[in-house]
Amino acid sequence: MVKGTIIRLQGGFYDVMTESNQEIRCRARGNFRKRNISPVVGDDVVIQDQQDGTGYILEVEDRHNHLVRPPIANIDQAFLLFSVKEPAFSYHLLDRFLVLIESKQIHPIIVLTKMDLLDESEVESIQEAIKQYRAIGYDVIETSTEHARGVDEVRALFKGKTSVFAGQTGVGKSSLLNAVAPELDLATGQISKSLGRGKHTTRHVTLIQLGEGFVADTPGFSSLEFPEELETEELRWCFPEFVERHDDCKFRGCMHVNEPGCAIKRAVEEGEIASTRYENYVTFMEELNDRKRRY
Repeated sequence: MVKGTIIRLQGGFYDVMTESNQEIRCRARGNFRKRNISPVVGDDVVIQDQQDGTGYILEVEDRHNHLVRPPIANIDQAFLLFSVKEPAFSYHLLDRFLVLIESKQIHPIIVLTKMDLLDESEVESIQEAIKQYRAIGYDVIETSTEHARGVDEVRALFKGKTSVFAGQTGVGKSSLLNAVAPELDLATGQISKSLGRGKHTTRHVTLIQLGEGFVADTPGFSSLEFPEELETEELRWCFPEFVERHDDCKFRGCMHVNEPGCAIKRAVEEGEIASTRYENYVTFMEELNDRKRRY
């Protein structure tokens, strides 16, 4: 019996990196399907080594966390990549990603790409966004692969962690990974001018051993649905600046929407909480309520 981590799924096979850094191509046991277990990249597994370079996955160990899109498990931190231009920066989409990551107890790191594309007037509005998210307590890294800006800062955070790179299609995930580790030589795609978005250049989730950690390069996506298990009652705990003030609300179970004496609404009025964050919270709350009614 050997322990390892699934680093790649390909054509019905699972490539497993063992604790001794050996890569073994495995099949999963047939009874996994009956037990409703679908191994994914990032899963810690126990395998039976067949001594011919192949093996069988016997057991999938309990997961710390699990994302459905992209399908990956046991993530320590998520680099959320958002371009400041081409495609344009979106508060709404960033807050959606943050809610998803917070709901899975994964540490988020906001990475702004293509900083070199901004003119002077655009820099000011992006600096406002950076200030806003740093004030909440989020790590924000400004990058430009053209000028190698922020690359060393990103690289330093990989050590001893399993990291996921996620973001809208076309924001430059593969370009940044190539800048961090040129030996990867990942395929990159030019932004599609006519569509205003990038072509999908990453086809599968793959865990790449980088330095003393693993990094997943994931397929890009431009829309994001909240996980089925996320309930309206839990949404408020996915906004750190709300959690900070929750005990100051008049009612213990305050949902921060219609209740009187709400400390969160007061903080928005006084400019202590960004109105974009609160508006997105209300929008997400309505979305979750609509979903509940549909089901």
